[in-house]
Amino acid sequence: MLIPYQRRLIDDDLDELLPDLAAIAIEGAKGVGKSETAQRRAKTVLNCEESATIESLVAYPARLDQNPGPILLDEWQRYPPAWDLVRRSVDRDSTGGRFLLTGSATPVSGPMHSGAGRIVRLRMRPMSLAERGIDATSVSLKELLSGNTPNISGESSMTVDDYVDEILASGFPGIRTLGMRARNLQLDGYLERIVDAEFTDQGHRIRRPATLRGWMTAYAAATATTAAYGTILDAATPGQAEKPAKTTTMVYRDVLERLWVLDPLPGWTPVLNSFSQLGQAPKHHLADPALAARLLGATRESLLSGSVGGPYIRDGLLLGGLFESLVTLSVRTYAQQLSARVHHLRLAGGAHEVDLIVEARDHRIVALEVKLADSVNDEDVKHLKWLRSKEPDLVADTAIITTGRYAYRRSDGVAVIPASLLGPYSDVISLIRPLRARQRNWCEQGIERFRG
Repeated sequence: MLIPYQRRLIDDDLDELLPDLAAIAIEGAKGVGKSETAQRRAKTVLNCEESATIESLVAYPARLDQNPGPILLDEWQRYPPAWDLVRRSVDRDSTGGRFLLTGSATPVSGPMHSGAGRIVRLRMRPMSLAERGIDATSVSLKELLSGNTPNISGESSMTVDDYVDEILASGFPGIRTLGMRARNLQLDGYLERIVDAEFTDQGHRIRRPATLRGWMTAYAAATATTAAYGTILDAATPGQAEKPAKTTTMVYRDVLERLWVLDPLPGWTPVLNSFSQLGQAPKHHLADPALAARLLGATRESLLSGSVGGPYIRDGLLLGGLFESLVTLSVRTYAQQLSARVHHLRLAGGAHEVDLIVEARDHRIVALEVKLADSVNDEDVKHLKWLRSKEPDLVADTAIITTGRYAYRRSDGVAVIPASLLGPYSDVISLIRPLRARQRNWCEQGIERFRG
């Protein structure tokens, strides 16, 4: 069945930027929806996965100046010279709306030029909670960043069980609408292709696929932690006297980042660093928490009961880390809309930690903690209150993101926000207008509409 296009937040970016910019590159992991989003705007599509397209560009590169635009070069990394062809074409004519490029990997043989000043890069991630159309967003990240202490209100329809369903469903548009068995097979195939094909395409022959798979599984177990890579390696190879060399596992990490499969969250370094012993280790995240759950063989029942097996790296339940990863994915998507960046804060030794630091271009921040619970107590907000007291002029607002029902502001000023109610701005659902698809396939939805 043909799945209708579901508008994404990056569509707003493209609507705003494409008329003014000659070339935009949309980057992200396979399956996030880059090609479909770009094709809706393109008048000419050149698929660089097809040999005929590459042969044509080699023989007649001037066609880029002659075809009607926007011209989409889909999966441009399959023919890296395409980047420089676009750059030189933009040098000749910088009229807005000429090129769109989509890429699922950073090519091994990179382009001759960065493209700075000619090609603007936009990151596309799997679908955020706001894009999934679960609840109308009532709390605006933009307003939180304003420093005006906005009123916090709203009621979520979600429970912990529902968030587990969203984690397992994934944010890949072509996967999340499938039935459970088909979805799991698609996620398995996605992971197998990374091991069996994508590494080879990146110029790395994997002699021991099981070792790579084990490393990815251990990385998944470390979701939302700052576990050292040595710890991840030990968890990936328990009981093995001869472990892969560190250089080998660093290749795993580097290639997976080039494929946009790993999406680590960097530590925060404020412009005026008044913190001592500020940790710089990234928090570990896969592009989609569904991939982490699938690597670990997690099910709805095992996540809710806390009985997931696999490498033991983390303190606390895996579900807490996966929920934080889902929130992190969503907040990064919202922050991009606002030209903001997202980091985490951790002092060496862990004396103080804040899960998410959203930093605006003027360097003011919103500090967010993520809690897998429907209630908040004074202990939960202590790190937020510490940061606010230390940097009162820098902190625009503070909030706890929960699985609870109601959004409100505590008497101490900390906002409490159910994850499904947060968006880049209020009422995102009215702008995206998605077809609801919470763990039901399109056939089941059709039956419901017919009955209605």
